[in-house]
Amino acid sequence: MKSQKRTSVINEDFVKNQGRNMDENDLTDVLDSEEEINKKLAHTGMLEKYTELGKLMLNMLKDYRKGIYKQVPWFTVASVIFTLLYILNPFDIIPDFIPGLGYIDDLTVLTIAMRFVETDLHKYLDWKMES
Repeated sequence: MKSQKRTSVINEDFVKNQGRNMDENDLTDVLDSEEEINKKLAHTGMLEKYTELGKLMLNMLKDYRKGIYKQVPWFTVASVIFTLLYILNPFDIIPDFIPGLGYIDDLTVLTIAMRFVETDLHKYLDWKMES
């Protein structure tokens, strides 16, 4: 019952509100943690789809930071930053060390964020394919 109450706070409003609080320092934190994020995505047992989605988000942030891809609204950048920082944090709403449950909230945040940024990720992929 306790975990049900905890996960109920992870909804679109939670992700949207947290995303709005992200800034350039958070972007730096994500990019500085790229190796850790990639390791976590690879070793969490997430479906390959989610692992690839996380990598795509990270690549978009890197290209955004380098200034070679700027056709993305700040809300999308901030949502991706929040999502990757959330995934990186081992002590989030459901701590990652809890077997079988620890990554449910990470997947939930990733899924919700995807709803917000899907169009921009598709545009980014199109741009990458044209480059």
